[in-house]
Amino acid sequence: MVEISGTTLFFALLGGILPALLWLWFWLREDKARPEPRGMIFLSFVVGMLVIPFAILLEKGVEILLEKEVIHFYFSGTVWFVFAAIEELLKYGAGYLFVLRRKSNDEPIDGLIYMITIALGFAALENALFLLDPLIDGGIIQTILTGNFRFLGATLLHTLASAVVGASIALGFYKTPGLKKLYVSIGLVLAIVLHATFNFFIINSNGEKLLLVFFFVWVGIIALILLFEKVKKLYNRDLIE
Repeated sequence: MVEISGTTLFFALLGGILPALLWLWFWLREDKARPEPRGMIFLSFVVGMLVIPFAILLEKGVEILLEKEVIHFYFSGTVWFVFAAIEELLKYGAGYLFVLRRKSNDEPIDGLIYMITIALGFAALENALFLLDPLIDGGIIQTILTGNFRFLGATLLHTLASAVVGASIALGFYKTPGLKKLYVSIGLVLAIVLHATFNFFIINSNGEKLLLVFFFVWVGIIALILLFEKVKKLYNRDLIE
């Protein structure tokens, strides 16, 4: 087992958390007129980080089942889809248990903000874990490249996927309980498909067409910014009515 020094762990956490906080600052500005309580933002970020150990355990369990052939062989070809489903379901499940049912979730945009914050907490710790290996090996350039790759790709992917779920919560905010569940279910399916598609192209590109994959992620981010404006109008419409 490789021993990890306190300094290495510190820089890994720093490299994972600071970029995530930068993105969080950017997204919180979208709701600066009626900001969420800082305590709830902090809780959401921490909840996202705490999801990571459970995701690792479940994904490792799937790998062990595949190695022991408990799961049928064809399943191994879609393991990237299963991992995406595990992560998206855990992020939403943790958000529902600890954040979304609180009284502070009292307007359409809140669910969107909280799910994005949970995603960024998840990405922060995940990125820190990815930075450990190059830091242990002393590869500064590799560490920087890995950090940039995660900052521009995986972090935005997690944000975008969870934002789809948050948007489904927002769009169903004034609906009946049955329709709210339907909206969230559709949002989860779309988030899993989006995440799995990203995983598929990253795994099978072998370094090729990465810029194209990132391009579509950035298109999604632009769409998310426009979606924020639509969700804001939902709240404004409620005030008028």
